[in-house]
Amino acid sequence: MEDMEGSWTLLSWLASFVMVFGGALPYVPQYQEIQKSSNTEGFSTRVCLVLLIANILRIFFWIGKQFELTLLLQSVVMILTMFAMLHLCCTVQNANRVSTKQHRLSDLNLHYFWKWSAFEDYLLFCFGFTVVCAVITLLLLDSVMFVETLGSLAVMFEAMLGVPQLLQNFHNLSTKGMSVKMVLLWTAGDVFKTTYFVMNESPAQFWVCGSVQILIDVAILLQVLFYSQDTRAKLG
Repeated sequence: MEDMEGSWTLLSWLASFVMVFGGALPYVPQYQEIQKSSNTEGFSTRVCLVLLIANILRIFFWIGKQFELTLLLQSVVMILTMFAMLHLCCTVQNANRVSTKQHRLSDLNLHYFWKWSAFEDYLLFCFGFTVVCAVITLLLLDSVMFVETLGSLAVMFEAMLGVPQLLQNFHNLSTKGMSVKMVLLWTAGDVFKTTYFVMNESPAQFWVCGSVQILIDVAILLQVLFYSQDTRAKLG
């Protein structure tokens, strides 16, 4: 009996470890793809926007409704991962830019929203968003409806994770520059975490979010089959 309890504890810790760091794993092949090609056109940086907003909101949701610490740590790791992706994209885009024209957050030009030239602008936007969330949460923390709405918004944004990439592929009529390994790891991760949410009786918002993400992942994989004449080359 003690051996079984020990094994279950070990598996529980392993599952928690995978939950914390597994979400960042899919971005490793995409990071390498961008470094190798020195081209960011195949990757939608709006994926980073969606995940940054979702995880910042999730952190404030945790403040209002303490669920598993694992999911809080996962949000911190994911935020750092998205900043790493944005930093690489800015570096590559600036290196490839022919024009000297810079697009900055301070220009207040909606046409170039989330298309800024400087990495610092992305940090500044996220800082401002975090401050606004902190003030609102501080004022409405005692409201159960507000806290639940915060959680719903967090998982709604996270559920839309793959949509920017789906639209980018549709706009380009190609999946060139997008790492197929990233999407396969998205799919595997979403299946794993949805199962984790159900087994750990996490708030319903989480497993609903996971289910929607799986459907979007499948849609992107279908795009790979539809647009690519050499899928096996991309997988390699």
